[in-house]
Amino acid sequence: TGQGISAEFLPYVFDRFRQADSSTTRRHGGLGLGLAIVRHLVEMHGGTISVFSEGEGKGSTFSVDLPLAQRAGSSVFTESGSILDGAARAGNDAASARAGFAGKLEGLRILVVDDEPDALDMLVSLFAQAGAEVASGASARQALDLLASWSPSVIVTDVGMPGEDGYQLIGKIRSMKPEQGGDIPAVALTAYATAEDKARALSSGFQAHVAKPVEPTEIISVIAKLAPRARVV
Repeated sequence: TGQGISAEFLPYVFDRFRQADSSTTRRHGGLGLGLAIVRHLVEMHGGTISVFSEGEGKGSTFSVDLPLAQRAGSSVFTESGSILDGAARAGNDAASARAGFAGKLEGLRILVVDDEPDALDMLVSLFAQAGAEVASGASARQALDLLASWSPSVIVTDVGMPGEDGYQLIGKIRSMKPEQGGDIPAVALTAYATAEDKARALSSGFQAHVAKPVEPTEIISVIAKLAPRARVV
């Protein structure tokens, strides 16, 4: 009963980073990864997924076929001979990752902007675990309001946002005086990851361009490189 899918876009529904509206100011958020992930998961289980739609405004039907299979365990033996299940292994891996970048952003105040709640929460948590003081906004307007009352040392913003996108946001910031935050280092965080997209980000006023999905060690490393002229004294 939803929006439906045009005949032109239907063959590309399950492709990564493909969206019917790919403009940076599109009404709906997202990266164009959800259905690609669904297809990957279905195929990992030996299944198939298909989609049918009569067109825009006429809804869509997604069909998933999965084979029956016996339930298999996911236990693994450690070097000491004890057993860890999948959840425990994932927890240990996450703890090791956090330990690897703990304190890397100590002394920084980071303003994070993203209209996707899950992505925003992940970034806030990641930067806080790395020792930074973090403020967040879900739109360009919120970011500008925060900038007026809170002085960040680095800005990390999504590019594709409804209303005003990241390019428009950085344009407004760069038009400000330095004492207003006009020269604060900024990182463009985006699923638009071609060489042309990177060049556009840098020419628009960003100091760095990081592609989504975000790799924690990469984004922390990029911010750390901007830190010498951004740390709070």
